[in-house]
Amino acid sequence: MNKQFIQMKTDELTSRSKIILMVCALALVAVIFCPIWRIDLDAPQYPEGLRLLIYSNKLAGNVDIINGLNHYIGMKALRADDFVEFTVLPYLIAFFAILFILAAIWGKKRGLYILLLLFVIFGIVAMIDFWKWEYDYGHNLDPNAAIQVPGMAYQPPLIGFKQLLNFGAYAMPDIGGWMFIVVGLLVVYCAFSEWRRKVENY
Repeated sequence: MNKQFIQMKTDELTSRSKIILMVCALALVAVIFCPIWRIDLDAPQYPEGLRLLIYSNKLAGNVDIINGLNHYIGMKALRADDFVEFTVLPYLIAFFAILFILAAIWGKKRGLYILLLLFVIFGIVAMIDFWKWEYDYGHNLDPNAAIQVPGMAYQPPLIGFKQLLNFGAYAMPDIGGWMFIVVGLLVVYCAFSEWRRKVENY
């Protein structure tokens, strides 16, 4: 009986984990309104630099200037309306925020582990989709473009630095992206600490 009681107790989330999940839910709501990713472009003719900000539902920054430059090398114009992701992503993020709240209210380790798995899958799928989006824009060029460099592709980096002709492109998470990363790390921390607590009680 005592062993069964201990097992039931160790299947429950600690108050600390519940609070962390609630905080993560609020952070995800904030992500909807923050830029998630950014691409900075640096070139001699633009000493102040150019910036593309990617939100969950729109593009911001120097979009018009970047589109004007991309036109010369045959890249399609960047328009938020062309991406179904900008319609779906805010709802997906809100869905995960609700899942975090429900996992905290349910208070079971099983819910935490399922949440962690789903969140990791979501992050992987999102990064793959972003890479495919960049690949399409960087490789499917207009054959009648004013500037053509044989064998040259203009796919920006997913993260880090890449030289594209005379432009240096830097891609990195922005505020929303870093919040995503922190949320993921917090969920991993909760899952690990809850698993360790259960092991120590056996």
